Amino acid sequence: MLRLTLPPLLARGAMRLRRRGAIDDDRSALERLIAPEIKGDLLYQSILEVASAPGVQEILEIGSSSGAGSTEAWVAGALRNPGSPRLHCIEVSSTRYAALVERWKERAFVHCYHVSSVPLESFPSAAEVEAFYRGIRSKLRRTPLETVLGWLHHDAEYVRAQGLSRHGIREIRERHGIDSFDAVLIDGSEFTGRAELDEVYGARFLLLDDIQTYKNFENARRLEEDPRYRLVRASRRTRNGFAVFERVG
Repeated sequence: MLRLTLPPLLARGAMRLRRRGAIDDDRSALERLIAPEIKGDLLYQSILEVASAPGVQEILEIGSSSGAGSTEAWVAGALRNPGSPRLHCIEVSSTRYAALVERWKERAFVHCYHVSSVPLESFPSAAEVEAFYRGIRSKLRRTPLETVLGWLHHDAEYVRAQGLSRHGIREIRERHGIDSFDAVLIDGSEFTGRAELDEVYGARFLLLDDIQTYKNFENARRLEEDPRYRLVRASRRTRNGFAVFERVG
C-alpha cells in the first residue's frame, strides 16, 4: 500500500472558493484558459506519488483544463513508474481541450477526450443544489446562491450546446477494455462529482479536490464511512481542501 501522512480530514478552514468568470459574460467562462490551481502543492505531490505507485496502470483525470497543473503531476509520476501507466484526461472546454492536446501531444500514453464525464441527466437539479447550499455549512456559502445556480445553468448549457452530453467515463472504459481505473482524480465541474464517483467507485486510489464545496463534500464523507477505503492524505489548508483515499478491501 502507498503510505502517506498528513493531518486529518475536513476541519472547516477559511479557504476561499476558486474564482469563476462572471456568469453574464458574452463569452462563456468555460472558453477561457485559466492558470493551473493544482501546482506545486500537497495535492500535486500526492498525484505524483500515486501515479508512480507500483501496480498503477490506468489513470483517469476528470477536469484536466489545459494540462499545466494536475496533468503535469500525473505525467511526471507516470514517467517514474516502471509499469508505464496510461493517463486518460477529460476536459469539456473546447479551448482548454485544444491546449491540453497541444501540450501533451508528444506523450503517447496521454489520451485526451473532449466529452462530458457524465450526461446531462446526471447533473443535479437547481433544487438539489439549493438544498445543499442551505443545509450544509460548506465553502459554497461564500458565494451568493444566485451565482452558484448560474454556474450550474451555464455548465449544463455549455455541455448541451457543444453536443458533449455522453457517458464519457463509460466510453473510455469500453474503448480501452478497462474494468476499473487504478487511480482517479475528480476535479471537473462543481456539480458532477457525485455522479462521477458512482462511475469510478472501486478504483484503487480516489483523489478528491474541493472537498469543502458541492463538488466533493459528500463524496469525501461517503469514502470516510466506507471500510473498504482508508484516508491516506488530506489537507484543509490547500485551497478548498482535498483528500486521497486508497482501497483496502
